[in-house]
Amino acid sequence: MTQVTDVPATPIEDTDNDRVPISIKLLFGSGQIGAQLFRDAPAALLPLFMTTMLGVSAWVAGIVVLIPKLWVIFCDPMMGVWSDKLKPRYARRPFLAIGGLLTGLGFIALFSFSEFSSPTMAAISIGVIFLIASTAFSAFSVPYLAVASELSTNAHERTKVLSVRMIFVVVGVIMGVGLAQPLVFKLGGDAAAWQTMATIFGVICIVAMLATAFGVPRNYGQAQADDPRKLFSRFSSVLDNKPFVVLTTTYFVQTIAQACGYTVVGFIFLYAVGDISMLLPFVIVMCSGSILSQPMWVKLSSKWGKEKAFWVACIGWALVTITWLWVEPGDDVLFTLPFWGDMATQHFLVMCRAILIGCTNAGFAVLIFSLLTDTIDKQRRLKGTVDEGLFSGFFSATEKLAFAIGPVLAGFILSMTGFESSTGGAVAQDASAVRGMVLVYSVIPTIIMAVSLVIFTRYARALREMK
Repeated sequence: MTQVTDVPATPIEDTDNDRVPISIKLLFGSGQIGAQLFRDAPAALLPLFMTTMLGVSAWVAGIVVLIPKLWVIFCDPMMGVWSDKLKPRYARRPFLAIGGLLTGLGFIALFSFSEFSSPTMAAISIGVIFLIASTAFSAFSVPYLAVASELSTNAHERTKVLSVRMIFVVVGVIMGVGLAQPLVFKLGGDAAAWQTMATIFGVICIVAMLATAFGVPRNYGQAQADDPRKLFSRFSSVLDNKPFVVLTTTYFVQTIAQACGYTVVGFIFLYAVGDISMLLPFVIVMCSGSILSQPMWVKLSSKWGKEKAFWVACIGWALVTITWLWVEPGDDVLFTLPFWGDMATQHFLVMCRAILIGCTNAGFAVLIFSLLTDTIDKQRRLKGTVDEGLFSGFFSATEKLAFAIGPVLAGFILSMTGFESSTGGAVAQDASAVRGMVLVYSVIPTIIMAVSLVIFTRYARALREMK
């Protein structure tokens, strides 16, 4: 196979053949609603559900989330290899369709059972359900990520595709983080409320994922013939791609930071902010910042380069996150708003954080996936091999593992700082437990993000040296 020795890392030229129709961008992006719901809602709600409804200890709840995620370390890459192998004959549609359907059903099952003989039996049962649902999600999420690198050969067009996808990311965040928990409390906070919430969002998962499965044409991307390479050779191609290794490690560490925050966000608004009704407005404002900032990040990535724009987004996110260390309940009236009422100073600062977090999170979330498609594209050009599914499988596995480590880390810190588990609903917590929640939401993620940027310093050099 003849190798290309001089390939630009991020070409920005655009041709008609490289452009992705807006209809395809929208249909592709819609699947992210379901993917985001399944990623975010269990991360934010499953520990809360187990600790306040099933009597499971916080650290045990973290372990329950961890074990299925350890499985996907192996499941995701193998799902990627399998989808690569079957793509010439069936495309990736069977994986997207079957995986999407079973993911939604698994989501419903996660929150539909609350009568167990003991907290231990509850933890085991929820763990088994989550393991099955995570396997189904692997069948959808890995091929879904692979499609992002296949829709266009133009790096800037792929950034546009992922920017449109980001709109659906924020819709999923609004539902999974902003609406799910307040809906449970609105419905009474009992077992029936949790089941109703799960049914509503599980059905949304299924519809959104099937829209992608049957909406994206089967003949997208470049033609691919059957690949005769052995499994070991396929895996070695991933490890030989040094920019991919650096980028994946960076993403893994950053996602641990985000997972810590997702695990305790409900606790933060319930105990530290002191008003759970603030969670939905917070998420809406945050997501508004994400959507409104998309044109800015697309423009900055084209003008400055993706790497520099990525640095700016990550540093901005860390600076905003550390300010949660000073969050307190609102006990004054700063001003009064129509349809809202009295706005406390602390609540106003929460909303300021929301829009800044939305803007910065949107930046690094879009750009790291765009950089991922660049490394896969360069692998294709230099080596002549097409392993989108396998590369996406490794990348997806690290994300899911990180979303397991985050709850474990958060659970241990909450347990050490005195968090009290309960059954039948939330109970009051002492000042030490609340400080533990704030620590997990502010200082810990900021430190972890700084570590990820140290790792990312090796990306540019690795990309230049790739042969």
